[in-house]
Amino acid sequence: MASPDQMERVVNLAKRRGLVFPSSEIYGGFRSTWDYGPLGVLLKRNVKDAWWRSMVQMRGDVVGLDSAILMAPKVWEASGHLATFTDPLVDCRSCKERFRADQLPTSGACPNCGAKDSFTEARQFNLMFKTYVGPVEDDASVAYLRPETAQGIFVNFENVQTTSRKKPPFGIAQIGKSFRNEITPGNFIFRTREFEQMEMEFFVPPETGAEWFEYWCQERFRWYLDLGIPEEMLRLRPHDPDELSHYSAGTADVEFAYPWGWGELEGIANRTDYDLRQHAALSGEDLSYFDQESDRRYLPHVIEPAAGADRATLAFLLAAYREEEAPTADGKVEKRTVLRLDPRLAPIKVAVLPLSKNEKLVPVATEVADALRPHLVIDVDVTGSIGRRYRRQDEIGTPCCVTVDFDTLDDRAVTVRDRDSMHQERVAVDDLVAYLRERLPS
Repeated sequence: MASPDQMERVVNLAKRRGLVFPSSEIYGGFRSTWDYGPLGVLLKRNVKDAWWRSMVQMRGDVVGLDSAILMAPKVWEASGHLATFTDPLVDCRSCKERFRADQLPTSGACPNCGAKDSFTEARQFNLMFKTYVGPVEDDASVAYLRPETAQGIFVNFENVQTTSRKKPPFGIAQIGKSFRNEITPGNFIFRTREFEQMEMEFFVPPETGAEWFEYWCQERFRWYLDLGIPEEMLRLRPHDPDELSHYSAGTADVEFAYPWGWGELEGIANRTDYDLRQHAALSGEDLSYFDQESDRRYLPHVIEPAAGADRATLAFLLAAYREEEAPTADGKVEKRTVLRLDPRLAPIKVAVLPLSKNEKLVPVATEVADALRPHLVIDVDVTGSIGRRYRRQDEIGTPCCVTVDFDTLDDRAVTVRDRDSMHQERVAVDDLVAYLRERLPS
């Protein structure tokens, strides 16, 4: 499990190196909102791309969707969000801070001021953000920012099934923003009010629901292992019966060992036919599927793997963070910070480093960079000693550094340094693109 002080170091690294900034920082920030900087936006995009590749591109039974954030209010009535999407809210009479009643310490003390037995009676608080559509703020113009992307998939089930000509079992995948008015957001980008989800609804014949639920539990667990999270930092935890959502016949969470304890990375739920049945009843539309081969009509059951892109990004950062000793050019040992990110996730794939700012080296480094740029996300760094520049690239997880030195002027070769082993190899400039693409899978 990552230590609390490691969390602090990762947060500091994220700010210092342009991964994640506090939102609206020049105005003092805005609680629990974050902006992804130049490197952070690349890292998070790589996480989403890896998910999309695994869930859609590499499969023949899943298609994509991008549904609207604003939807008809009846969607949330049918889904149950208007009636049941609530958390128990209490106030501390002493310091006036608000908390979720189900997350208070067993001691009964206020987490903020320490006052004992100072909480009000719990009341239910709906987590959806309410807004208004149009120029008049009245009941007829009420709308909500979606609290999940799933409902956009359910209301488009018939459209997607008809146009894609898919038959169950098949899935519809979506990546997009969701919004929840969390009472107690926190832990950096783990729990925020605005976040990005990676969800897929897999529609199956009713009698196969349990089988597909188990399949997707294992499939999603393997995805995190494949991208470099150690198995001891992951677990698959089935929900107890009293934890299950009203729509679920079974749910399991892929959990990560965060510094504060085990926390949810992804939930896999057997939603049965609840959502399609609810939307069919309220809309009056027939959302059933007719299977010509078996000559029967049924409402498909749904298996839902739902992951958070922000939580996954944080987990990959924490799992990759290392502080270790490394040899220097003069034979000494120094401390280095390195993000051992899987190359598929690393924000920068290759850094091009001229040995110095020498007027003969910089043009060659520019030539090398221009040759690599169409194929890989690269960085060019010319400031500081070569050792310091290696450390900077280690700290942001760059898998390979390409050094242009004075020998390059004669032999048209460069030195390629591996981030993890620090092994260096001489490679001809003409062979460099092929060499790197072989070692840096997309």
